[in-house]
Amino acid sequence: METREQIAAQLQTVRDYLRWGMSQLQRAGVCFGHGTDNAFDEVLALLLHQLQLPHEQWRELLDARLTTAERLGVLQALEARYRSRVPLPYITGETWFAGLPFQVDERVLIPRSPIAELIEACFEPWLGGRYPQRVLDLCTGGGCIGIACAVYLEEAEVVLSDISADALAVAQDNIRRHALEERVRAVRSDLFAGLAGETFDLIVSNPPYVDARDMAELPAEYRHEPELALAAGADGLDIARRILREAAAHLSDDGVLIVEVGNSWVALEEAYPSVPFLWLEFERGGHGVFLLTRKQLQDHAAAFA
Repeated sequence: METREQIAAQLQTVRDYLRWGMSQLQRAGVCFGHGTDNAFDEVLALLLHQLQLPHEQWRELLDARLTTAERLGVLQALEARYRSRVPLPYITGETWFAGLPFQVDERVLIPRSPIAELIEACFEPWLGGRYPQRVLDLCTGGGCIGIACAVYLEEAEVVLSDISADALAVAQDNIRRHALEERVRAVRSDLFAGLAGETFDLIVSNPPYVDARDMAELPAEYRHEPELALAAGADGLDIARRILREAAAHLSDDGVLIVEVGNSWVALEEAYPSVPFLWLEFERGGHGVFLLTRKQLQDHAAAFA
């Protein structure tokens, strides 16, 4: 097997590393899904970050030659991707959500929720023209959903809640990154336990929802993410059940609950056949996101109990 130094001696330009990196990812059979869906975009994003090149001008720089230090640095990053199967955003330390940049590392889930599409539309038409004054991002992780809500809903007060102190440390960094300290705060809480007496016009949540079977079959890339943010019991509904039981007490009279349960949506409908879940559709793809109003939660409280 060739050493990193031997490979670096053969590859000189950005184009060389783009081609070689694509071949390595394809041979390794890496799993995409953390921001890209193909080897070209994945390697290009890694190179642009590693070499600090402008995204708008990469075509003009394809034949630029790399220094020895740059070559070795790129190879090290590529090896983390195709050998160790580290997801790209953990290598670059950054990801994008709802058109906004966020810091990420292995303390938090990498955001990929279709809820971004709802945020960009300010949740219309689902709020019926009502402007939410208070928003809760439950199970916030690195804070992407809640912070994006604060950016798009320019006057809303937003609370980010998570049980993980490590995740909240990343969320705090992202709050500062977007200069939202005056309108966004992070609270450590086991779901609603640390939010006694607080009510919200909108609760949005991307909680853990991966069932035991899917957890056992996760590709290697997803195993770099915190299990606490993924696993939710045998049927993937351990956290969703608690949210359904407790959310009504923390919603305003016209409040709305939006929760992503992904592939566990089938199990959820089977568990609560009488509940009128509104399953939202997305132009950019995605599924398993439901909406319920406070009144609907109250009307079906017996089922959730």
